[in-house]
Amino acid sequence: MKPNDLGLVCRTVSRLPGALALAATLLSLWPAASQAIPLFNRQTGQNCVACHAGGQFPELTPYGRLFKLTGYTIGERTLPVSAMALASYSKVADTGKSDDPSSDFSKNAKPILATASLFLGGKVNDNIGAFVQITYDNYAGPNDAGHYVGHTNADNIDLRYADRFIGDKQDLIFGVSANNNPSVTDPWNTAAAWMQYVPVPSPGSSRFIDGNSPYPGYGAGGNIAGINAYVFWNQMVYAEVGGYRSATGLFSPFSAGLDNAGTTRLRGINPYWRLALNHEWGAHSLMLGAAGMTAKVYDNPLDTSDPNSVHQFRDLGLDAQYQYLLDPHAVTAQLVWTASRHRVPGFLAGQDSPFVDASGNALAASNAEDTTHVLRAKLTYVYQARYGGSLGWFNLSGNTDSANQSSGYDPGTLSITSDLGAGAPSTRVGGNLSGNPGTRGGTLEAFWTPVQNLRIGAQYTLYERYNGASHNYDGFGRNASDNNSLFIYAWAAY
Repeated sequence: MKPNDLGLVCRTVSRLPGALALAATLLSLWPAASQAIPLFNRQTGQNCVACHAGGQFPELTPYGRLFKLTGYTIGERTLPVSAMALASYSKVADTGKSDDPSSDFSKNAKPILATASLFLGGKVNDNIGAFVQITYDNYAGPNDAGHYVGHTNADNIDLRYADRFIGDKQDLIFGVSANNNPSVTDPWNTAAAWMQYVPVPSPGSSRFIDGNSPYPGYGAGGNIAGINAYVFWNQMVYAEVGGYRSATGLFSPFSAGLDNAGTTRLRGINPYWRLALNHEWGAHSLMLGAAGMTAKVYDNPLDTSDPNSVHQFRDLGLDAQYQYLLDPHAVTAQLVWTASRHRVPGFLAGQDSPFVDASGNALAASNAEDTTHVLRAKLTYVYQARYGGSLGWFNLSGNTDSANQSSGYDPGTLSITSDLGAGAPSTRVGGNLSGNPGTRGGTLEAFWTPVQNLRIGAQYTLYERYNGASHNYDGFGRNASDNNSLFIYAWAAY
């Protein structure tokens, strides 16, 4: 399916009534999903359940982790192309308390063909392999007329050289990866690049679904360029170190499709590290790990001439994963805790807030440094590689900073207004009245895999806290629970 075809399907189904349109979208995906086999399945000759827990891509089994760590080289060379597409339907609990619901919730309660990806790679020779994802976002942004336009760019890229040395008492895997996303190399799904395993629509079209909840991401962002070296000893100890820089010059393919304003510009080489202890016994496996990265990111990607215009990020994380895999059951439990420190450039620190408090008193100046903590947990169960569900919980906490406020009291009127003519216009729906980033909630999910290449699922995300408050977080009466969201998806890979 070509991007133009995706747009045609999306425009067609958007004219149909809700339930009928979603059914039409599912049918548009079904033939391709049921008649073809993904790239790595063809290469290894294995069923999805060999590499993916309960067959639920992309969550890896011990065999799947070995496949990745040995450079995607197990098996025979085959047609190095696969694709996936995601159709979805999302509905927010309350679309009121908005100046323009048609803009704030533009695709609410409407089925859409949200995104699609082309995958290239697999085995090149016995030591070299690749995983390359190119993604099409059907709702990347509005054009001059205010209509959504699609956009294609490089997504996750992981090019590897790997070798394995097996002796009577030793099993050592060594590898080097050139990649564009810190932790995309990680073989466990507790990594920042992989814990949100269901692709989600662009936030511009669909808001507040689980993909937009707090995740333990790195301040460096993605579409940068890194070289990492790793070892996996006796399937017990995993260690990885690397460095990341801007994806420019020779590395520009790692940010292909993004203009200069949309890319991240890093100062120098930014270090990344990962350490994990792994133990497997019978149907069980357990991993305990830690990871971290420091990054220096220019405030303006179009101007890197001033070394004082650099944001400094330090991210540290602890994670754990347990799996029980024995037909017909597959259980995965994941836990991640991260601590992040963000030092802003000097010219941004100490800025006066455009808002005042309810009495007209000035608010504290913006911070020179902010800290946040994220705790995420998820439990997934799959039966017969066909029926499954998950229960997730997330909590983001951090210090209060007036620079985070996008809603507040106007100094002239001492009222909260979204009038753009006001001295300090406030933001509805996504606004932050408190200056605190705190967000907390959970996600319930159920899914069905009728064939190994197609998953149909539903998630319901509940928010107990959003932008630092449970009630009236934006100053216009919007509560965290108003953002509770239903997300129904059909995800095909072939």
